[in-house]
Amino acid sequence: MPYSLVIFDLDGTLADSFPWFLRTINDVADRFGFRRVADEDIEPLRNASSRDILTRLEVPLWKLPAIARHARRLKAEAAAEISLFAGVETMLRTLTENGVQLALVTSDSEANAREKLGPAAALFSHFDCSASLFGKAAKFRRVIRRAGVDPAQVIAIGDEVRDIEAARAAGIACGAVCWGYAAPAALRALAPDHMFGHIRDIAETLCGT
Repeated sequence: MPYSLVIFDLDGTLADSFPWFLRTINDVADRFGFRRVADEDIEPLRNASSRDILTRLEVPLWKLPAIARHARRLKAEAAAEISLFAGVETMLRTLTENGVQLALVTSDSEANAREKLGPAAALFSHFDCSASLFGKAAKFRRVIRRAGVDPAQVIAIGDEVRDIEAARAAGIACGAVCWGYAAPAALRALAPDHMFGHIRDIAETLCGT
């Protein structure tokens, strides 16, 4: 069915931040006392759920808020290193030109998100940022209420297992992209409503363009 609201994730979905993440994660690990990520760990972690990742890296749940705040500060400092994936702005513009509202729900701050999006930020009607690791479902519900749309006409698009889980918890459709943090196989295993192999597939699928 046609969607009237698309809720996007940012990192790994619209913004190419995974290389920055790989350069940064071990400094964060040293600071907060969890396991460092070796090169051979990367693919297994990309195939794991968020909870499994925390377990494998021995990250205590109580440290997550402080880690998230620190990560936001680091992202702000590295804003010039993180760009949108090629074709993102064209895709977003095509959606809005076809009457689709856009929302952004991300663990990053709104200031960081707007800087990464650049001119494309103006295409978004709703921002709900600084989501906790497992707090996206509540933010999805809040965005849907603000937008005043039927949940049956909403899809959330992200690049991680937790994005799919949050969409289902909120009672909305879910789309998964193949170019982000999680391995495509891990996402396909959860049978999202849509799998997108390329940026252009999003507008083609949702708008028939």
